[in-house]
Amino acid sequence: MMDANKLLSDWFSTPLSDHWFNSTPAIDSYLKEKYEPAWNSAVNRELDNWLDTATGTLALIILLDQLPLNMFRGEAKSFSSEQQAIEACKQGILKRFDQQIEIPKRAFFYMPLMHSENINDQNLSVELFEKSGLENNARFAKHHREIIETYGRFPHRNRILKRESTTAEQQYLNSDQAFKG
Repeated sequence: MMDANKLLSDWFSTPLSDHWFNSTPAIDSYLKEKYEPAWNSAVNRELDNWLDTATGTLALIILLDQLPLNMFRGEAKSFSSEQQAIEACKQGILKRFDQQIEIPKRAFFYMPLMHSENINDQNLSVELFEKSGLENNARFAKHHREIIETYGRFPHRNRILKRESTTAEQQYLNSDQAFKG
């Protein structure tokens, strides 16, 4: 059985921390081999006891939100546990667990809200990043929120999720300003 503290130790140390937002096929493969069984357990709610502590909640959020983006890159499955990650994030906030997480790591606590296609989650994301002084994350959160305000979803996910892009979305995706995920 996967241990939350081991996952956090791995995630917040090199080489993983060097590849959070610029992964490689080798890192994606490593994460899939090491964490897919734990991810399956989390999706099946077998790790919900992690929600009893601040560090456990953070580990569950990373497992449900960040790791699938690597493990299932380019597949619809990469977004399949997003809603569970959002729920874990919101539960943790209600318990004030986010306040127990040191500021740099707290960015990952709030990340599911930035990944949400719900405008209320987007607004909360911006608010929380700003309150925590995570300015760089707040800048990205504002950009994500702007995309949701404009399109109601992330157009870069359309192909993967087999959604038809509108003309406006296609123009955006073809532009230099497009967020590609």
